[in-house]
Amino acid sequence: MWQQETRRVAHGIRCRVFEHTIRNNGGYLSQACSSADFLATLYTRTLHLGPAIAPPVPRPFAGPPAADNPHAFTGAGYHGEQTPAWDRFIISPAHYALVIYAALIETGRMDAQGLELFNRDGESVEMIGAEHSPGMEVMTGSLGQGLSQALGIAMARQRRGDRGRVWVFLSDGELQEGQTWEAFQVMDHYHLDNIAIIVDVNGQQCDGTVASTLRLGDIAHRLRAFGAEVHDIDGHDIEAIDQAGRSRPEHRPLVLLANTDPCRGMDYLNRRRPKMHYVRFLKPGEKEELEREIRNELYPEGQGDGT
Repeated sequence: MWQQETRRVAHGIRCRVFEHTIRNNGGYLSQACSSADFLATLYTRTLHLGPAIAPPVPRPFAGPPAADNPHAFTGAGYHGEQTPAWDRFIISPAHYALVIYAALIETGRMDAQGLELFNRDGESVEMIGAEHSPGMEVMTGSLGQGLSQALGIAMARQRRGDRGRVWVFLSDGELQEGQTWEAFQVMDHYHLDNIAIIVDVNGQQCDGTVASTLRLGDIAHRLRAFGAEVHDIDGHDIEAIDQAGRSRPEHRPLVLLANTDPCRGMDYLNRRRPKMHYVRFLKPGEKEELEREIRNELYPEGQGDGT
């Protein structure tokens, strides 16, 4: 059954990000906890993507796109060929890059060897994903620019009559950005219905909690006021995610508010609240304690490192 494979992928994402965090003395661990289930559902069930056409081991950085640089590339090939029938998947929160790489590996779209290139000078496997990083297609700036670029792609595809949708992954912190709401306003004006957005509502951002940084209020109510069809769901319920993702509203975008737990599968991380944006080890013995406790949670039967 698809549920079994999806849960395997989700667990694999968490394990792979955890092992990488331990080996590299830090990482975006809470993002894997919160997003693994809905990313696994998208990749194994909901997204309509072709087979990966990019090299299993990512190529070195070939320079930024330019008229005089024929060697430049994007990471879109890991999501398959761009044809009218296939979906496009735009990753807006670039700091989730490690989680995306893990998802690509777990679904056979990228070789695990690619993670050995992570954050190395001259390589494309960036810690903060750029347009040339695996699974990435656009440069999303400091924050909040991915949706606007996806909107432009969706408008072009609608005019061409493409059947595929443009999916966008957002973090809830990006809903604090004015540019995000301008994008929703444009979608409403042009009655775009070939764009679907999933938001990781994990309540966390760089400066602490989303609510303490800038309150968002009733997000679903606000999005509906901007013309979207909104599904407020449990971001760890893979069947609810898939069901909501199959909705095809007419003349308006689809938004899935995936309410998630940034400690899902790694309860030990609750000790780090309220600041959980990036896990680093500052105190003697801290790394060893975190590794021991979380390893017991992830591998209750002692299966190894899961990678």
